[in-house]
Amino acid sequence: MKTAHLTIDPAFRIGPVRRHTFGSFVEHLGRCVYTGIHDPGHPTADANGFRRDVIELVRELGVSTVRYPGGNFVSGYRWEDGIGPVDQRPRRLDLAWHCTEPNTVGVDEFLRWCATAGVEPMMALNLGTRGVQEALDLLEYCNVLGGTHFSDLRRANGAADPHRVRFWCLGNELDGPWQLGHKTAHEYGRLAAETARAMRMVDPSLTLVACGSSGANMPTFGEWERTVLTEAYDEVDLISAHAYYWEEDGDLASFLASAVDMDRFIAGVTATADAVRAARKATKRINISFDEWNVWYIHRAESQPPTGDDWPVAPVLLEDRYTVADAVVVGSLLISLLRNTDRVHAASLAQLVNVIAPIMTEPGGRAWKQTTFHPFSQASSLAAGEVLQVAIDSPTHETAKFGDVTDVDAVATHDDASGETTVFVVNRSPDEEIELAVDLRSLGAVRLLAATTLHSADHTWTATADDDSSVGPRPNATARVDGGHVTAVVPPISWSVLRLGR
Repeated sequence: MKTAHLTIDPAFRIGPVRRHTFGSFVEHLGRCVYTGIHDPGHPTADANGFRRDVIELVRELGVSTVRYPGGNFVSGYRWEDGIGPVDQRPRRLDLAWHCTEPNTVGVDEFLRWCATAGVEPMMALNLGTRGVQEALDLLEYCNVLGGTHFSDLRRANGAADPHRVRFWCLGNELDGPWQLGHKTAHEYGRLAAETARAMRMVDPSLTLVACGSSGANMPTFGEWERTVLTEAYDEVDLISAHAYYWEEDGDLASFLASAVDMDRFIAGVTATADAVRAARKATKRINISFDEWNVWYIHRAESQPPTGDDWPVAPVLLEDRYTVADAVVVGSLLISLLRNTDRVHAASLAQLVNVIAPIMTEPGGRAWKQTTFHPFSQASSLAAGEVLQVAIDSPTHETAKFGDVTDVDAVATHDDASGETTVFVVNRSPDEEIELAVDLRSLGAVRLLAATTLHSADHTWTATADDDSSVGPRPNATARVDGGHVTAVVPPISWSVLRLGR
């Protein structure tokens, strides 16, 4: 059996574990909102029509922030449509997804849901078809105590206290020609800077996210970030990164190594941001909000929007059913995000319910966990303290897209307060089991608190409403501790977690 050697020392710290890394995303897309989080006729629905069974799963998932209301949807959204008496709200065409938006759920409903679910909202602004004034109006509605037009309107709509939203995204993917209000980098950079400057006149403590390029494969990537930050560097805190991964051509080995691409993407964005910093002779550093990431089978039929005269409300869209291999990739992407915690200060798994999501629902019926639920939930609940550098000496295998990659990838966290160290590991080899040999001597004698592995002999296994528990994290009986050394066997295409204490 091949062996991968991991060396971990708490002196070599990358940065803190950031709770905002474990964010998610709710867009008015498909069944994410309607029959996803909101289903008034459901047996578990609360007084606001929100599914309590879904809220419980969101809490178990460990989501910290939720980005809303888009996504592509936001670039044509009029936020005023979603406030006030529900029966008086207009129905609108959603050009992003060729659907009808009834506006049954809007700003106030979503923020009430956040309070109930115990998550922090990350609001996205329409800088596609709208601009500075509309952004200020929404900020006033959400955050000003009272005594002005929009703050008093919020109070009249039942929210006496301000919502105090801190995280704001200045538009979405505006370098994409599919986006309503698509702009050049210079146009967007100027608009982002002016919007941010005006918003800080209301509240200088806001955290503001500028749009990065829609993906590393975009012809605009790199130059877009440089131009936008040249315009808006002093006014924003973070720049967004978006990346989706899919096994388009059956290349399993490359798919399992998707985190190699994420690492490179993050390095490219930070290099560009730092180049602008150097050119401006600035002391402030711009970091990353990776506010859209996931596995997405974008070319499947379920990802194709309606056409023609068909403008349905909440159709089935983007409802991918995730395999064990998909869960391992999601785990590896979480490893990448944690490993880059010095520069990735927030992230959002896209999306939360039904739409390329870890949680699925039946309208009026059951809710269940997809395979991807498990690595996210474990990472969110167990990563604590500081992220540590992990020295990896692993066998390698060849991939078509990324060349030779290590069979094993890993990251570790260490919490000084509890004394616990957690090691998150993927075996991304398609066919080789690997023995882990983890050197933790710098921690002294350690004890094994728990060891789990997510794996199936059939890596294509998917969860259903009838069975979402046959495959999940299970105790790894091979894990052993000997002084400052830990060993364990991890099967191919697997996600494992080792919890260690003093």
